[in-house]
Amino acid sequence: MTATTGRGRLLHLAAAVDRPRAYDAAACVALARLAERGTLDFVTLGDCFAGPGLDALQVLARAAPATQRIGLVPTVTTTHTEPFHVQAAVATLDWVSRGRAGWQVEVSATEAQARLFGRRTAAPADRLWQEAGEVADVAGRLWDSWEDDAEIRDTATGRFIDREKLHHVDFEGSTFSVKGPSTVPRPPQGRPVVVVDATLPAARDTAARYADVALLGVASRTEADALRTELRNAAGAQGRDPGALRVLASLAVDLGGGEHAAERGHGGGGPRPGPHGPLYRGGPVDLAELIAAWYATGAVDGFHLRPVEPGRDLERLVNGTVALLQHRGLFRTFYPGSTLRDHLGLPRPANRYARARSGT
Repeated sequence: MTATTGRGRLLHLAAAVDRPRAYDAAACVALARLAERGTLDFVTLGDCFAGPGLDALQVLARAAPATQRIGLVPTVTTTHTEPFHVQAAVATLDWVSRGRAGWQVEVSATEAQARLFGRRTAAPADRLWQEAGEVADVAGRLWDSWEDDAEIRDTATGRFIDREKLHHVDFEGSTFSVKGPSTVPRPPQGRPVVVVDATLPAARDTAARYADVALLGVASRTEADALRTELRNAAGAQGRDPGALRVLASLAVDLGGGEHAAERGHGGGGPRPGPHGPLYRGGPVDLAELIAAWYATGAVDGFHLRPVEPGRDLERLVNGTVALLQHRGLFRTFYPGSTLRDHLGLPRPANRYARARSGT
């Protein structure tokens, strides 16, 4: 069953599979498989230059053959990294997962992290997010630089590529330039899903311009509703379809209370601000009520949930919260499609160069 409201809206659920201080990809793979059992849209895996840890994109590439349907969204930091290499790596993840890749765009703002690379000093957040938007822009252009039928593979003539369907992007950004075309054929999804955490104001313009999914770390339904409206209006002002931007509330969840009611101060299951963003602490049933209430009013399109204790909380989320939402007909019981764009109800984008060449 694919659950929708009376207005045809789909509820979207995602979960983080971060395992702090874990250096075994198998632990993250196991969590991704558990999330897939709950038919979640996608899992995220964080990454940054601030401390030791495995490369998120490579870990989720390891998870690709071990899963079948769930979306895989690693954090990819665009600061100090080469945009051409970034897009090739994300496109490769889309190929090895057969169309289930996304990437959460992130920036690196500290001088200590800048010194790791030695190329330049740290920059203000607004400049970093401008650059991140340019990386997202050129990534989309590079993914389109191969038309879908550019590969001929004609052994009789020895022609592998139709060069007329391969395009230079000739992109000039504020801090980089890219000529292209990509070295990787156009990904199965056309363009892998772009995720942006738009909690901070500096990131919101980038989210409005380029994100398919925006995350909001907010503790109140009123604030979530206001920011969702702001982001969609901004997307519309950029010529985008506002309805194509999925906005998910991002909450840390502590389900150690089992089936008990939410901890006093959490507002009957509601989150409260914490040092690392909003935190829900209580049981799976109250969490299901929170998700249903915020979603029913249109404040958000769904939730991105970050388990405090990954193994324990994700299991209770899948077997408790998600099962209850499925029982109430609010969430799917199987994947109706095979790609992450299918899960999110997003169409596969047309190739901009093919469209221009055909005059459509």
